[in-house]
Amino acid sequence: MKAFIHHFMFEFRSGVRNKQLLLMNYLFPLGFYLLMGFIMPSINPPFLETLVPALVVFSVLASTLLGIPDPLVNARENGIFRSFKINGVPSISVLSIPALTTTLHLALVTAVITITAPLFFKAPLPVNWINFVIVFLAITFSSACISVLIGVVSPSSRMTVLWSQIIFVPSMLLGGLMLPYNMLPEIAGKAARLLPASHAMNAFNSLAMGKAADFSPWGSVIVLILSGVLAFLLAIFLFSWDNRNTKRRGNTLLAILVLLPFVISIFLK
Repeated sequence: MKAFIHHFMFEFRSGVRNKQLLLMNYLFPLGFYLLMGFIMPSINPPFLETLVPALVVFSVLASTLLGIPDPLVNARENGIFRSFKINGVPSISVLSIPALTTTLHLALVTAVITITAPLFFKAPLPVNWINFVIVFLAITFSSACISVLIGVVSPSSRMTVLWSQIIFVPSMLLGGLMLPYNMLPEIAGKAARLLPASHAMNAFNSLAMGKAADFSPWGSVIVLILSGVLAFLLAIFLFSWDNRNTKRRGNTLLAILVLLPFVISIFLK
């Protein structure tokens, strides 16, 4: 346990000292928050009503999808994981600590957004803070675990960018951050349910902000949690200590199974 805490603290400090992680964890999310806060309400006034959850979801996606996979691949390529294995560090610690430290960084960013949004932009705050925290933890858990899985199955840093962008870019367009879910065409709406962002915004709007849900809000929370659990279990199963290991316990295509909860969610009402 002492070794786990030391490893956790080292990774947490790296998230501030490392320029790339500092950008992904703080500068990029908060910079985008300020930019959207000053610009979007004048272009689209209703955006102000969902500014807080939308920018929280954006921060989660940016920090996890764009910040977690690449360091995992680099550590594997540079033989760091091999030295961890030699020193008895379990794979579950190697994979869970980046997710936990990113969650802590995101909690700080979320606190900044929720404190400053009413002051800077007169944005409404959540009406139910307990549900706000629950949904925040659910989307962070899902996104962090999916990001860990991307880092595990990606053979190179270039592939982490591809897999991450496959989720990140559609989330910006269809995830309910900029455009409400109920304005999407039916086919696009079904496709949007394959994205963690759509479920997070649906749950945030209904359970935390007091707005009408587009589909089952607690179902969305369950989908996020199940996808996170499935992603982390698949990451442990497919984890490789070293690029020299040519054999895995399973084919990396098994990672597609992480979509199962989202596919099932298409039939939620």
